[in-house]
Amino acid sequence: MAAGGGIDPIHQFHITNLVELKPLGINLSFTNTSLWMVIVLAVVSALMIYGSSQRAVVPGRLQSLAEMTYEFVASTLTGVMGKEGMKFFPFVFSLFMFVLASNMLGMIPGSFTVTSQIIVTAAFAVLIMGVVVIYGVMKHGSHFLGLFVPSGVPGWLLPFIVLIEVVSFLSRPVSLSLRLFGNMLAGHIALKVFGGFVVALIAAGGAATIIAPLPLLLAVALTAMEFLVAFLQAYVFAILTCVYLNDALHPGH
Repeated sequence: MAAGGGIDPIHQFHITNLVELKPLGINLSFTNTSLWMVIVLAVVSALMIYGSSQRAVVPGRLQSLAEMTYEFVASTLTGVMGKEGMKFFPFVFSLFMFVLASNMLGMIPGSFTVTSQIIVTAAFAVLIMGVVVIYGVMKHGSHFLGLFVPSGVPGWLLPFIVLIEVVSFLSRPVSLSLRLFGNMLAGHIALKVFGGFVVALIAAGGAATIIAPLPLLLAVALTAMEFLVAFLQAYVFAILTCVYLNDALHPGH
């Protein structure tokens, strides 16, 4: 809620310190973002550990869910990178599950959406590109730079193409982080705004109560769409990670 008692759609994204920790003047406080990261990690770990420990011939719900997520990420990975890409499966699977669980848990009223914080999505994006560069250089050496030099380009045009490729490569972490952050931020703001309309119309009473179901129906439809967006954004994040890691495996154009 806003200070004046109105609806503040941005308030849900505020970071608050739960435990103050400032050793040597460095702010290492445990925040609500940290808490929900721990919750996400605990939920994903419990799902995968318990779901994969049963190994029943006729799988239960948790085992089926664990197997479905494994197969889904594995098929996505091999579809983009081939069987050689399975060496990155733990990395891509961890990213996908963390983003998906963060998005889904963020739909719970009163919760906190970790992926609506640009610092979180930016950290993931920088980590991904760091893995791409380090693995590419370690495996291919200077040949990794062939990623920026397309074959068949005339010599006079090559400097411009290399500049474009370098800029495109450097923009990857920016677009990767902003896409996830922007979609989750915008969706939750829209839900808060439509929910505020419903509360305001009902509180106004009289004729306003009659039209209150309209924003309520829109809020319900938007909630359903937001669940879809939550999954799609996790999928897009994972598949783009696979595309970028594929450049580390096969840097040549």
